[in-house]
Amino acid sequence: MKIVDIREIVVPIKSNIRNAYIDFSQMTVSALAVITDVVRDGHRVAGYGFNSNGRYAPSGLLRDRFIPRLKAADPQSLLAGAGDNLDPFKIWTVLMRNEKPGGHGERSVAIGVIDMAIWDAVAKIAGVPLYRLLADRFRGGVADPKVFCLRGRRLLLPGKRPPPLCRKKCSDIWTWVIPWSKLKSASSARGRFEPHRSRPEDFEARRPAGGGCERAF
Repeated sequence: MKIVDIREIVVPIKSNIRNAYIDFSQMTVSALAVITDVVRDGHRVAGYGFNSNGRYAPSGLLRDRFIPRLKAADPQSLLAGAGDNLDPFKIWTVLMRNEKPGGHGERSVAIGVIDMAIWDAVAKIAGVPLYRLLADRFRGGVADPKVFCLRGRRLLLPGKRPPPLCRKKCSDIWTWVIPWSKLKSASSARGRFEPHRSRPEDFEARRPAGGGCERAF
């Protein structure tokens, strides 16, 4: 099996909303398809990926470096041991070939778009939902019935302010988000971000002036 094509388009997601730092009046994202020669139900299996809003479409990086690099790779070098599916980790290695470590910036967005599409294709080829494939491979088959997710931050229309209750709740978030926050570990020699539980007084020192998120308004 092999990848037969990789296609990327820029999708505008223009909106008259903004947050504390940016507006979305010119926002775009990349939508990408990794097409394989595997056929399911009469159609070639394709994996799809896209980048999050708040980051513009990384089309230049995708088209100039990462898509050509992946297309040029030996198809056999991208396959799992049995040769019947793609190997996301081998593909990641190919994508990062000749890339300077660290300082990823927008590069992480571009590679993330492809990585998402690859995992989507891998699950489809295996014939299982992606959450099940990940659970079977990395968690002994255990899949959480519920997961944490990042809900939409408060985005404002022009000239609008959040109601007082919202501003209070936004400030209060700092009191319950603490156990689940990823804070930079001072004890880590490599300065990695590691999830750990910290005391409220530790987190309070990092709280922005003006009551947390309220400073954005």
